[in-house]
This record gives sequence, structure tokens and C-alpha cells, in this order.
Amino acid sequence: MTARKGAVTVEYKKHVIDRILPGSIAEELGILPGDRLVAVGESPIEDVLDYHYLIHDEYLTLLIEKQDGEEWEFEIEKDYDEDIGIVFENGLMDDYKSCTNRCIFCFIDQMPKGMRETLYFKDDDSRLSFLQGNYVTLTNMKEKDIERIIAYRLGPINISVQTTNPTLRCQMLNNRFAGEALKKIDRLYEAGIEMNGQIVLCKGVNDGQELERSIRDLTKYLPYMESVSVVPVGLSKFREGLYPLSPFTAEDAKQVLSLVHRWQDTCMERHGTHFVHASDEWYLMAGRSLPEEDNYDGYIQLENGVGMMRLLLDEFHEALAKVTQERERVSARPMENGKSDKPAGDGAPPYEKTHLVSVATGRLAAPFIRRLAAECMEQFPTYEIQVFEIRNDFFGESITVSGLLTGQDIVAQLKGERLGERLLLPCNLLRSGEEVFLDDMTLGELKMALQVEVDIVKSSGQDLLACMLGLETR
Repeated sequence: MTARKGAVTVEYKKHVIDRILPGSIAEELGILPGDRLVAVGESPIEDVLDYHYLIHDEYLTLLIEKQDGEEWEFEIEKDYDEDIGIVFENGLMDDYKSCTNRCIFCFIDQMPKGMRETLYFKDDDSRLSFLQGNYVTLTNMKEKDIERIIAYRLGPINISVQTTNPTLRCQMLNNRFAGEALKKIDRLYEAGIEMNGQIVLCKGVNDGQELERSIRDLTKYLPYMESVSVVPVGLSKFREGLYPLSPFTAEDAKQVLSLVHRWQDTCMERHGTHFVHASDEWYLMAGRSLPEEDNYDGYIQLENGVGMMRLLLDEFHEALAKVTQERERVSARPMENGKSDKPAGDGAPPYEKTHLVSVATGRLAAPFIRRLAAECMEQFPTYEIQVFEIRNDFFGESITVSGLLTGQDIVAQLKGERLGERLLLPCNLLRSGEEVFLDDMTLGELKMALQVEVDIVKSSGQDLLACMLGLETR
């Protein structure tokens, strides 16, 4: 790797570097936070897609503008897929594209006033689909965007389909171009770009025969459309002036599952994949058992709430079996000189003491978490694990998922309760990377209000068990 000072005659867009990853190529070269990336080779960088595509090479040059305005060109030899180690101030390296639709099911339109500004931003950016797994409607995607996706072989692209009925799609998205935008799926399919689809199901709108039609139409995009998820619409109490939608009942959920399972059988027989998946909410709503792991085709839509509970259950059982075996192994150690080699007093394993632990979660998952708590207490009788089902007063009782609970609802409903030595909360309650709830209450404020230690449980079953038992290693 060599560097030389130079000058640029073409005015390129410059991207401010926020930080450099330790041990990276960029650190070795002496690139610093505050420096600006000007170009990779002879190519200007419009956004993060250009950057990711252009740095995937064994030989490349970077043009960097230092903080004093001097320009340096770095020649780099590396492995093809090796990252340079630069994190930019703007993750997209460009402005975010906002959504121009007015979807009848949009949750942002159902938010009360006065919350932090970022919660009201509607994104519909295909770059976030590739980078973060966000779902896009395709209505905001121009021909240039499609061409870049195809040229760069980006994927998977996650698409909010909702319905394959063009007329109905225009009505659901309140966008007269929404039906025409479906043709972009054909372009991606013909180019062999990997895709995933999502259908937000609205009662009496795109369910029943319309759902049947949508699934049938989407199967023609196999194998490049790898999966389609069906998720129920979320309805808050702030829907005044919005399209009238009704919540699904347990009987509705059973009908949706029947239709989905029938198509899973068909797709497995014809294509060797289940293809279409119902989110966990449908099973919990219907009171039905979760499918086995094989049904989820490798948990391809895990982040969309498809298979999260099954994976949590299996991971929890695996972890519980290991911890139980370890306890039995320690208990079975022979005594030397009539003395046990097990730690005593404060050094004893936590499961040999008496404990009271509390868990708070949404109403939908509470019965499921109670089941896991009961299994843990059966193996470890010195533990009392109580599960609190938190009602969503902030958005309304029809919102039952844990990810939309607020700090104020948790405090109001747990204040005065005997919570024990610690309270467990799922990590999806907090803003990504921060200790802040949806309503801007901080984790510290919640701890102070409830006077209890709080453990944030990651998404794995192993971490849930470790938090329940108070184990050091997670």
C-alpha cells in the first residue's frame, strides 16, 4: 500500500469519515476521522451502493481529502471481499429517500403528536432494503435505481407487496403508480436478483381471496423471490380520520394460517420450499402451536417476526439442557477428604440460592414466556420467575407486541409490584444502540422509578435463560 499527495481537477462529492475500525487497512494507512473520501479509482461515489461495489476488488485506489484540505491518493492491495474499515458520518452517504405513499396501514400515521422527530420519518429507500433489510414499496424507485441494483447484483431486495392486484394496491398505498410499480418485480426477476416479499394483511381489504391471489402470483417469481411473509396490520388508538380498519380475531388468524399452510404444502411439493410464511403473531393470536424449525426454510424472514418464537424456544431448551447437565456434573463431583470442592457461601452457583426474578413483555408473547419460565423453575426450584403482561396504554390495547411498549406503561403497571432482585426486558424495547425507550424515557429513569436492577435480554434463548438464572456468561 502506498500513498501519494495529489490534486483533483474534477469536483466530486465528498463523504466525511466518522470513524476508523481498529486493525483495519484504513487505520494502517493513517486515514483519520474527519477526513473525506473523494473517489475510488476514477469513479465518484454517489452513495453507499457505489462505495460497497467499488471497494470489492483486489487492487484499488482511494482519493482522500485530509482535514487540512490536502488530497492523498492511496493504492491498496487486499483480498477481494476485505473491508477497508471506514465508517461514514452519513450511513447512506446521501440523503434518505422518504416515502411518498399514504398507505392505509402505515403505523407512522397512527402515532401521537409530540414524539421525537425521527419517529415520523417514512423511509422507502431501496438502499436501506439492501443494507438493513428494510421493506420498500418500489414506488420510490426510479429506472436508474433498478439499473444499479442489477448492475451491482445487489440483494436481497425486500419488497412490501401488500397485494398483486394493481387496482387494489393503488388504493392501499394511496398512490396511482403503485400498481404499475409491481412491474419492477419482473425486472428484478428477469435479472436474477434475490428478493423477499411482505404482505401486511388488512382485514376485509387484502385478505381472503385477495391473499390467495397474491400468493399464487408471487410463486411465479421463484426461485429468485425466496420468501413471502404475511403479517397482521398494527392498529393504534390514534386512527382518527384514517381508513377504517378492524383488528383480526382468533378465528381470523386460524383462517389465515389454514390458507398459508395449504400454500406451504403446495410450494414444498412443487418447488422444495415453503415459500410463504405467517408471522409468529398469527400463531399466538390463534392459540396454535408454532411450526417446527424445518418449516421456516432457514429463518429467512426472522427479522420480520417469522420464526422468532420458534428459534427462541429451541435455543432456550438447548441452553436449559446444558445448564442442567452442568449443575448435575458439579453436584456429582466426588468429595476429597470428606469435603466438597463446590464453592460455598457467596461463591456458590446462583442456582443454589433462592431468587425472585421478574420479566416484563407484551401481551402477545407473555403466555409463551410464562411457559419458558415454568420450564426453568421446574429444573431450578430455588427460582421464582414471574412474568408481567404489559398492557399498551400508550398506543392502545390492540397493540400487543413487545417492541411497541413504552417506558411509561412499564413503570405505571409495575410500580409497587414485588419485582425481586432484577427485572428482565427484551432488547427491542430500546432504540438501537441507545438506552432509550420509544417515549424517550431512559433506562436509568425506569430503574430509578421502579427501584430495581434491569437486565436487557438479547434476542436469543440462551441469553433469556442466562438472565433468568443470573449467570455471568451470556
